[in-house]
Amino acid sequence: MLNSNLMRRRSLGFAAIAVSLGLAWGSCTNLVHAKANPEAVSTAPISLQELPKEGQETYRLILLGGPFRYEKDGVVFGNRERLLPKAERGFYREYTVRTPGEKSRGARRIVCGGEQPSLPKQCYYTQDHYASFREIVKTP
Repeated sequence: MLNSNLMRRRSLGFAAIAVSLGLAWGSCTNLVHAKANPEAVSTAPISLQELPKEGQETYRLILLGGPFRYEKDGVVFGNRERLLPKAERGFYREYTVRTPGEKSRGARRIVCGGEQPSLPKQCYYTQDHYASFREIVKTP
């Protein structure tokens, strides 16, 4: 019985296990809502000015077309989490937002969508490695 329960938990995936164990990482209700409605972004928009300064710098580099600090910056983002609006493969690209003191790429990213990477149609910020996204809005 114990083995079958363990196997069942493993098959549920990390998010389901975290919810079932009561581990609150990010906003689980937003994550569940976004899974039920793939067209929804999981949290409220964020203005460009509200982004951390490293995020503002990454956004500026996206518009300039680089140069980027990390090799994986600009690679296609698959939207496997289905938290961003549905789009054809290749529409979204991801970029690292440097985290001070972090030796690796860290968890912060900007994901932008559009036909030309340096002219994004829409961009999103995640500080929790794709568990949630906030649409980046420009304010006057």
